[in-house]
Amino acid sequence: MREATSDAASTPTHKRRVFSGVQPTGKLTLGNYLGAVKRFVDFQRDDCETIYCMVDQHAITAGWPGRAELAEATRAVAAAYIACGLDPDRSILFNQSQVPAHAQLAWVFNCVARIGWANRMTQFKDKAGKNTENASVGLYTYPALMAADILTYHATHVPVGEDQKQHLEFARDTAAKFNNDYGVEGFFPLPEPMIEGAATRIMSLRDGTRKMSKSDPSDMSRINLTDDADTIARKFRKARTDPEPLPDSLKGLDDRPEARNLVNIYAALAETSAEAVISEYAGAQFGAFKPALADLAVAKLSPISAKMDELLQDKAELDRILGRGAQRAAEIAEPIVARTYDIIGFIRSR
Repeated sequence: MREATSDAASTPTHKRRVFSGVQPTGKLTLGNYLGAVKRFVDFQRDDCETIYCMVDQHAITAGWPGRAELAEATRAVAAAYIACGLDPDRSILFNQSQVPAHAQLAWVFNCVARIGWANRMTQFKDKAGKNTENASVGLYTYPALMAADILTYHATHVPVGEDQKQHLEFARDTAAKFNNDYGVEGFFPLPEPMIEGAATRIMSLRDGTRKMSKSDPSDMSRINLTDDADTIARKFRKARTDPEPLPDSLKGLDDRPEARNLVNIYAALAETSAEAVISEYAGAQFGAFKPALADLAVAKLSPISAKMDELLQDKAELDRILGRGAQRAAEIAEPIVARTYDIIGFIRSR
């Protein structure tokens, strides 16, 4: 064990420092908006520092999307974030590959984390499929890069869904092992999860037991933030439901996942409770409820779609915003990586 150096103090941050990253693959959906991005906007307040990253290095772990496709997808996610209300002056908004500290710290964590931890990652098994021998090394070591994404900023809180909890535990275990191995207690904080609430867990329009996903092969399973009014109405009209009317209590939705999903979507869009939605629509058939839901969705999403279109017309400005965000991110990350290198014993010029 290396003796701690005097400058290996833990981060002086007193605010909550919130970090989140999203892969620039596919179009952002209503589920992304209600379950994540809307919450990200809410975190832009005086007691939080907010850092939001398009993790384009993660995007190449499961296949090469193509240079033009990756660049356009990265800009599209940035435009969606801004259109949903993220302020680049209040939050740090950037793409991962512009800040070398992510890759630098990922290598360190590849050497700290244990193979046994990586072998337990269920997402690798899900994404690699049966032929794991053909999966990229990057997909296998994905959790180490995710740990670096979080810890290179000494983030204290990370908004995660249930499917990412295991990766955050990997980051916490890695931070704890580094601190212990190098005798620098508290240098890397153990980031706390901010789990999405049940009301904002938006499910597929085709299967109420599966989360709405931008990677689902069926476009009818999701509402994209770029969908026009006619497309939104058609998707809700064709959303899977059962033949029963809406009940007069939430308990009546316990064994009706598709019905419960549509009620949850309405409640989240209206910023009310599922109980209030049931109270208003008790006894209604879905033939009446679905058009009301579609109208509400169009009213909420149309301004976002219009703003995205406007932002994507000026790619140079989007690139400038991401570049400025990367500079601000690097100002936080570079000193932390430098202190990490000093703790390890890497020689570096000063």
